[in-house]
Amino acid sequence: MSDSPLSNVVIVLDEPQNLVNVAGVIRAMKNMGLSQLRVVSPGEWDPWRITGIAHRTEDIVENTQHHHSLEEAVADCVLVVGTSARPRAAQRNYDWARPWAPRILERAAAGSVALVFGREDRGLSNEALDRCDGVAIIPTDPEYSSLNLAQACLLLAYELFLAAGEAQRELPRGKRYTGPATRQEMELMFRALEGGLERIDFFNARSPENVMRTFRTLLSRAEPERQEAGLMQALGFEIQNYLDRLEQRSSPDPERPQDTGKPADSGPSSPSAQG
Repeated sequence: MSDSPLSNVVIVLDEPQNLVNVAGVIRAMKNMGLSQLRVVSPGEWDPWRITGIAHRTEDIVENTQHHHSLEEAVADCVLVVGTSARPRAAQRNYDWARPWAPRILERAAAGSVALVFGREDRGLSNEALDRCDGVAIIPTDPEYSSLNLAQACLLLAYELFLAAGEAQRELPRGKRYTGPATRQEMELMFRALEGGLERIDFFNARSPENVMRTFRTLLSRAEPERQEAGLMQALGFEIQNYLDRLEQRSSPDPERPQDTGKPADSGPSSPSAQG
């Protein structure tokens, strides 16, 4: 994704303490197309364990930059955005995560942009926030505003992913997807359905034209696939075939002797019965 606006977005973890959380951040980055990670004095760092938790993230882990201070980690960035869930006494450039996303990407066109996360137990210090151009806040229930480090990273990365237009791809289709039904297949479906409804006297006092117009509106709105249109067509035909079979069972068989209610003719008397 080197040509993506996300390629210049850097995730910075300032003194992360828990390796599982770090792995969760890396997994979130991989999910959302971010590839640059910088860590400042992590409490734990074990590439083998991290990739064991966040599978197929070796590229991010191997290219992670390690720094001794936050100032050093963000020195080359043209924009630094911190994260916080706690109210602070100092006035800062606060905004919600969603409005920050397009601004971050706009500045990323000019160079590296850092999104900074603090320690799991207390977040970013005031001194760390002093080195940020602004603060992104994720809206949460005010009675429980604290987010897990990996959760916070995933939510912010998701906003960036959306703002970058990376989510404007075609939705995944099932393996059995057959494509949209053609006009001809739709008309065959409607004819078969109308024939089946007619056979069960569904129209009765209703106007067939009006009823079928409603079905046309309903089923066209559903935008059926070819397989789905075929199934509806089969439904109409099966109604008719089922009624045909019932009629055949109930009609007399011309080759079978009919029961007239009279005793059957026993034919000539046997010799033993003649006296």
